[in-house]
Amino acid sequence: MEWLTGLGLASAAGLNAYIPLLAMGLLARFTDLVNLPAGWAWLENGWVIAIVAVLLAVEVVADKIPALDSVNDVIQTFVRPTAGGIVFGAGTSAETAAVADPGAVVSSGQWIPVVVGVVVALLMHLTKSAVRPVANVATAGVAAPVLSTIEDGLSIGLVFVAILLPVLVVFALVFIAWAAFTLIRRRRQKQRAATA
Repeated sequence: MEWLTGLGLASAAGLNAYIPLLAMGLLARFTDLVNLPAGWAWLENGWVIAIVAVLLAVEVVADKIPALDSVNDVIQTFVRPTAGGIVFGAGTSAETAAVADPGAVVSSGQWIPVVVGVVVALLMHLTKSAVRPVANVATAGVAAPVLSTIEDGLSIGLVFVAILLPVLVVFALVFIAWAAFTLIRRRRQKQRAATA
């Protein structure tokens, strides 16, 4: 389950680096939906949240302006995969600790969720970066704000689904159990009525 959460968060970071970072920080700070491990607790720091919020505002504006969106994508080639690694690692409860023995980090596998997050976010980012210039040329720049808004919406949606996935799975399992119980009870009632 944690890996599905991490995949959703990293995918969201590939579209917009700051949406999942801000969501993780705010939800960890103000709710019980996200409990960050000690190594990732810095995400809920007020200064980090404020800085990420400002960077999100800049990203939202820059990504909607034709040509500037492509420049932004070049810059984000380093930021989005990094954010993907951070949110995947934090979302899967990977612990980061002071590295006293680099061999221990490698053998412990703590780096795996972060690398998976980097790769997932990078793939999403590269797809977005390849589509955007073509769409801008084909539509004389009209597509930039539309695509950017859709990407931001998808990023927000992915974050909420990823964070709420465990809750949704529990609700789905409860619903399936309730439906099965109801069907069994109705069959028994029909059988009793038929034999009576």
